[in-house]
Amino acid sequence: MTRIAIIEKEKCNPSECGLVCMRFCPRNRMGEECIVAVDGRPIINEELCRGCPICTKKCPFNAIHIINLPEEAGKPIHRFGDNGFALYSLPIPIFGKSVGIVGKNGIGKSTALKIIAGLLEPNFAGQAEEGKTGIDRLISFFKGSEAQIFFERVKSGRVRIAYKPQNVEGITRTYNGSVRDLLAKTDEKGMLSEIAARLGIDKVMDNDIKNISGGELQRVAIAATVLKKANLYIFDEPTSFLDIKQRIRVSRFIRELADPETAALVVEHDLIILDYITDLVHIMYGREACFGVVSMPKATRVGINVYLSGYLREENMRFRDNEIKFEAKPPAHKLRKGVEIVSWKGLEKELGNFSLDAEEGGLSKDHVAGILGENGIGKTSFVRVLAGEIKPDKGEVSEKVKVAYKPQYLKAGDELVAAVLKDAVTKHSTSLIKPLQIEPLLNKRLSELSGGELQRVAIAHCLSSDVKLFLLDEPSAYLDVEQRLAVARIIKDIAERRGVSMLIVDHDLLFIDNISEQLIVFEGEPAVHGIVKGPMPMEEGMNLFLEKLGITLRRDEQSRRPRVNKPGSRKDREQREVGKLYYT
Repeated sequence: MTRIAIIEKEKCNPSECGLVCMRFCPRNRMGEECIVAVDGRPIINEELCRGCPICTKKCPFNAIHIINLPEEAGKPIHRFGDNGFALYSLPIPIFGKSVGIVGKNGIGKSTALKIIAGLLEPNFAGQAEEGKTGIDRLISFFKGSEAQIFFERVKSGRVRIAYKPQNVEGITRTYNGSVRDLLAKTDEKGMLSEIAARLGIDKVMDNDIKNISGGELQRVAIAATVLKKANLYIFDEPTSFLDIKQRIRVSRFIRELADPETAALVVEHDLIILDYITDLVHIMYGREACFGVVSMPKATRVGINVYLSGYLREENMRFRDNEIKFEAKPPAHKLRKGVEIVSWKGLEKELGNFSLDAEEGGLSKDHVAGILGENGIGKTSFVRVLAGEIKPDKGEVSEKVKVAYKPQYLKAGDELVAAVLKDAVTKHSTSLIKPLQIEPLLNKRLSELSGGELQRVAIAHCLSSDVKLFLLDEPSAYLDVEQRLAVARIIKDIAERRGVSMLIVDHDLLFIDNISEQLIVFEGEPAVHGIVKGPMPMEEGMNLFLEKLGITLRRDEQSRRPRVNKPGSRKDREQREVGKLYYT
């Protein structure tokens, strides 16, 4: 049994607790130095630690974790200082394949990618070997495996790596100029025009990089990566900020990169896209901010189902207490009637050169409606009209209902989370604070939160409001798979328990499929004209939307999760022939 001790530095506050962990440690009381203070902060000697839970229970900030790992975990490849996060093993690219990585936030996925990309040198938990560099030690660490061969090829220069980071916003902070100038500097293949057209960024090539949208910036980052002469392309969350149509386009593009001489490695939280883009997946499991372990690769369908089950049979490792399940019930063929909460009729709105039309519709009590459509088609504008933030030029919205609105783009001020969520903590601790794991964030300021943490706080703040209609714009952004499904359960539970209506804008098809009982579909031309259709039953709405996307969906026989059929496959042809693009 391997034991590690983790102290989360962000949570640890010795000036407030007076190093209570040192005072109560049994080995310290026996005169040993199991926990010592260095520069005023505690350090735990893992060799002396017996694994008792006393320091973890006495710490008032829940900053200490004593974790027993199975021997199979082996030695860490990288560790962030004494009592810091530990990463065990690495995902390994396979030439001719697109390999995915699935796992929760905070368990080292991006760290693993940076090590493979050569941007972070592994320190092997501070155990130095004289005369050996990071790449030499990786070759030695993986001796006798496929990974050894891979790192030998890296060392010899036979593997050239191109890496797209998770946070593409950094491009705007480090580069000034047009999109064309940026991509021209990275174009080692002479394929700038072709790749720009395939990724749909040809119309923004002459725009300043600081004036393009998040989705356009993401595709520019992908283009900059692929334009390099490499035979390993690494993509960390390539579909963030992209609408569903763009996600499908980017997925096809990345998948086609893999050939006998080229490999692709992808981290992705959208399970439908991960399933569509990859041939194999590694499961990463562990505990957030503590440790991460990489499983052996599995065929994508099998790997995703294993991840949802929470149990790795080969490693005899249960990494989640509960299995994630999807409902097997068929989609409703007609709308369920209820007490109407809000309605609209004959809406028209001009926003510069863009126009929005919504004929007639309404939302009823305890219903959850999903909104699907491309970026720039008016989804957020429609939500803002219903929320009363902007007034329509024509038509009307019933004004008898209070609205709580979670915007697409979140602002992070200096307020404490506890102050922002005062009502939620007081009234909705069981239904919001605990399931969204907000408690560890309460003493932080909004400006200190990660994207996923800020998203959960914004969702809790919105859903704690005493209103009848909730409008949530892209609530799945920055969240991992498990957090997305937890948010879906919370939204459905609140709609039913409080008798309120939910309107959800999102680009994750699995999330929308899991959460919605009816759909509003946006058609038209992005940035020119948007047409609102619905609400309509799930089957009707999905068939309408999937026809525009050019894909069909089926349910996985084992997990019942939605999956995209391979174009031209027997199942794809069968569903198209009967006009049922959505699973039956």
